[in-house]
Amino acid sequence: MNKISETAIIPASVKIGSFVIIEENVELAEGCTIGDYVLIQRGARVGAHTQVGTFSKIGENAVVGEHCSMTAYCEVRSNCVLGNRVTMGSRCTLSAGTIVEDDVIMKYSFVTTDTPVLSNNNQKLTGKLLSGSRFGANVVIMPGVTVGRNSEIGANSQVRVSVPDNEVWFGIPAKFYRKTVSE
Repeated sequence: MNKISETAIIPASVKIGSFVIIEENVELAEGCTIGDYVLIQRGARVGAHTQVGTFSKIGENAVVGEHCSMTAYCEVRSNCVLGNRVTMGSRCTLSAGTIVEDDVIMKYSFVTTDTPVLSNNNQKLTGKLLSGSRFGANVVIMPGVTVGRNSEIGANSQVRVSVPDNEVWFGIPAKFYRKTVSE
C-alpha cells in the first residue's frame, strides 16, 4: 500500500514499488524507478530515468538530477542538490544542503557531515562535491569541505580540509597522495 499525495506530479512511465510515501508537491520525471519503502518528502524533484533504491529517503525540497542511481538505504536530506549521473552506493548519507555536481560516484557508506556554527546563528556548514569526483567506501566528508573536480578519495578516509581539483587523497585524516592520471 502506497501513500501518494494528490499534488505530486508523477508521469505514467514512473515505476513505484510497494509501501512508498510521496508527499505534497513532489515532481518525478519520466522513467524514474522508485523502490520499495521509499520516502520522498514535500517539494522534492527527481530527474528523468533516476533510480531510487529500497528504504531510501529524499528530503524536503531536495533536487536530484537525471540518470542518477541510489542503491538501498540512501538518504538525501533536505535542500540537497544533485547533478546528473550521480551514483550512490548503499547506505550513503548527504547532510542537508549538500551540493553534488554531475558525474560524482560515491561508494557505500559515504557520508557528508554538517555542524552548526555557533558564532553564525547556528548556520550549518555542508560539503560540496565537484563534478567527476569519486569516493571509495566508508568516506566521511567533514563540514564545509569541498572536493575538487576529478579528484579521488580513497576508501575509509576522513576528509577534514578542501581537496583541489585532480588530486588523489586518502587516510585519517586524508592527505595528498598524488595528482590524478590524465587520460
